[in-house]
Amino acid sequence: MGIRGFKVDSFTAEPFTGNPAGVCLLNEPRDERWMQAVAREMNLSETAFLLPEGDGFSLRWFTPVAEVALCGHATLASAHILWEERILAPGDTARFFTKSGELRARRRGDLIEMDFPAKPEEPAEPPANLLEAMGAKPTYLGRNAFDYLLLLESEAAVRAAAPDFGLLRSVDVRGVIVTAPATTPGYDFVSRFFAPAVGVDEDPVTGSAHCCLGPFWAARFGRPELSAYQASARGGALSVRVAGDRVFLGGRAVTILRGELAV
Repeated sequence: MGIRGFKVDSFTAEPFTGNPAGVCLLNEPRDERWMQAVAREMNLSETAFLLPEGDGFSLRWFTPVAEVALCGHATLASAHILWEERILAPGDTARFFTKSGELRARRRGDLIEMDFPAKPEEPAEPPANLLEAMGAKPTYLGRNAFDYLLLLESEAAVRAAAPDFGLLRSVDVRGVIVTAPATTPGYDFVSRFFAPAVGVDEDPVTGSAHCCLGPFWAARFGRPELSAYQASARGGALSVRVAGDRVFLGGRAVTILRGELAV
């Protein structure tokens, strides 16, 4: 039996928008070199590899060049496939065992809501080349376990950001988040995410970045539930709910391709 593979657009209900992810349903363990080779072949920002384990699934994520410790959009894509392919019943909880601990996803109305760890930032000094690479003067700069966060003066500044990816690649960090309050109706804040160090110059919609953005903006707005828009060229919308040390990320997904790996 071959390995079923899918391409899913996450954090959107419209095909060809949001963030595309690969999902591979494994029927036996595979080594890291093989998974990395498949992710490179898929050439998407992340490809997820699912393997049944106990009452859930082992889940790992790879960019075309590296394994990552946390990925939101490929987790959303994975949960979507488990329900769409009837591997899980509609009322079941999807449980994933990952390098970031156990993650869960549930259906909540027409959304899939994922239970992720909060990854709040702390004030930080900019490392060499960061501000030069971003070409921006943030009003605040912080860092969490994964990324730098730059608060910019406006949504227009976020949308206009044009990093020097060659220079940004020299910064020792997974990625850089830029964010600002939203002026687009219906949203509280906007962001973009750049991660050339792990092979993704700009990620279209980044769930894991909102594990930082959620606590950041919840503290500033004084409320735990927020609506977010990631203002990449493809764009994508998320609901964000902060509850203690957890962040609940909601979004939609649509399957674009179904197939089978021939090797």
